[in-house]
Amino acid sequence: MSRLRRVLIVLGSLVVVLALVVGGLFWWLWSGARVSTVGDEAFDHQLAVPPLAASHLDRDGTRVFDLKMQAGETEFVQGRRTATWGFNGSYLGPTLRAERGEKVRVRVHNTLDQASTVHWHGMHLPAKMDGGPHQMVAPGATWAPQWTIDQPAATLWYHPHPHGETEDHVQRGLAGLFLLDDAVSGRLPLPKRYGVDDLPLIVQDVRFDGAGFDHGHKMLQNVGFLGDRTMVNGTLSPYRVVSDEAVRLRLLNASTARTYDFGFSDDRAFALVGTDGGLLERPVSLKRVQLSPGERAEVVVRMRPGERTVLRSFAQDNYDDSFQQRFNGGDDSFDVLQLRAADTLRPSPELPAHLARLEVPDGKDAVRGRFFELKKSGINGRKMAMDRIDETVTRGTTEIWTIRNTNGMPHNFHVHDVQFRVLEVNGHAPPPQLRGPKDTVFVPNGTTMKFALRFDGPADPDTPYMYHCHLLYHEDEGMMGQFVVVDKGQKAGRPSAGAGEHHHH
Repeated sequence: MSRLRRVLIVLGSLVVVLALVVGGLFWWLWSGARVSTVGDEAFDHQLAVPPLAASHLDRDGTRVFDLKMQAGETEFVQGRRTATWGFNGSYLGPTLRAERGEKVRVRVHNTLDQASTVHWHGMHLPAKMDGGPHQMVAPGATWAPQWTIDQPAATLWYHPHPHGETEDHVQRGLAGLFLLDDAVSGRLPLPKRYGVDDLPLIVQDVRFDGAGFDHGHKMLQNVGFLGDRTMVNGTLSPYRVVSDEAVRLRLLNASTARTYDFGFSDDRAFALVGTDGGLLERPVSLKRVQLSPGERAEVVVRMRPGERTVLRSFAQDNYDDSFQQRFNGGDDSFDVLQLRAADTLRPSPELPAHLARLEVPDGKDAVRGRFFELKKSGINGRKMAMDRIDETVTRGTTEIWTIRNTNGMPHNFHVHDVQFRVLEVNGHAPPPQLRGPKDTVFVPNGTTMKFALRFDGPADPDTPYMYHCHLLYHEDEGMMGQFVVVDKGQKAGRPSAGAGEHHHH
């Protein structure tokens, strides 16, 4: 009995020690998971502004752009060069700009040592021009999609979309803006001088190690890569001197997994004037706007002479539980960009009460509904398959899609080709920041959303568009599906699993 007692005492001691070790490890992970750069940024680098891409007009009036995917090195930190990819440069790409009604052609030349794609995120265009995983551009090849711009003025963007490798290609630096203009926005008294009072802001989170970028996923993070610093337009700790009373910020969350809640350090209000697919019906005064990966927002902030304020991402509380919030970035906060007002500012007109008419459907003429259950293991229980069409929609019809996330972690949802109108969030009317045209939405755990979409074609039964989680690690793991647009009575085809490599032409 004494021997048994000793054994039990030893085993009990081991259990206690093990519990203390496990508890200590978890506490170490918990306390180290929260990231904040608030008050730590020097704001000692002038914000770079992506150049406007050069273009020329063909004989038939087509506006032609050239993009070259290339490898290079970028000096984010003085004296340290990091291996990167970019379009027409070592990191990120130029801003493409076109007018509604224009026919455009983009000649994409791939000088990388591996195949990639260029997806026109938010653009309405034929499926063969979409730049998804079926339109791969082989090393040394050129792809030249062309289409007619047929949608309102908006802040769109472009980025790679290779199946299973999107997170890596975007992290390396392949991304850029595609701005659309139209007559309606041209007449409005909005700030519109690119790089002056109309600033593009491509926000990314990054982490560096001794060799350059560190893209590893940390323990207990299930959304994908989360960095410990932010960059804007490839600039660390950026500031911008502004000389106008009103400044328009075109915010793009180009991070691969991190969601931001943007506001200002002095808690000033700003006017939200546009979402993913264009202008709102009227400006909305806000103090915060939350953007998950792929989402955009256009905001107008007013400045006073000589003052400074910091664009900040605040901690968030809608990640469901404290575990998800801590380990997936909800508790994190970042000082993103300092705005410095000149001592004398050019006067800016007040914003108009009405901006634009929404062109997204209201769902009243919907012909059917569809349901999508979001899980990291796949959408509606199925992982992405390149040769499988998941949904078939009829050209010219409106549908209502219901998206539900009960997966215990954050997701978001992006639909190619269309802009949609959010109808409900958990049975209620959407908040103001979700009332404009959208192509990507944040869907935290415990959320059900409904939105209306109209599919105007053109019909192509053999070439699919994508819908997927835009947390790119989730997308790469198979959280994606495919749909085709067909004419009434037409059936879907069957795309090839390896379709889409383009050769030089």
